Amino acid sequence: MQDPVRQPAPDYTNAALTMAFINLLWFFVFLWSSFGFASVLLTALLLHRGISWLDLRRRRTSR
Repeated sequence: MQDPVRQPAPDYTNAALTMAFINLLWFFVFLWSSFGFASVLLTALLLHRGISWLDLRRRRTSR
């Protein structure tokens, strides 16, 4: 039995980033309407710190 030629997987990076932005946006709107703008700022700060921490950790392990 012959192996068919495999096609490369489609690149869904742009679609995934767009959906992540849309989900983050509606989540921030929900937080703002429910708990105020301070909760949005705190959540954004925590996300920023978490992403920075993951980046630092990834850089340390890739040396």
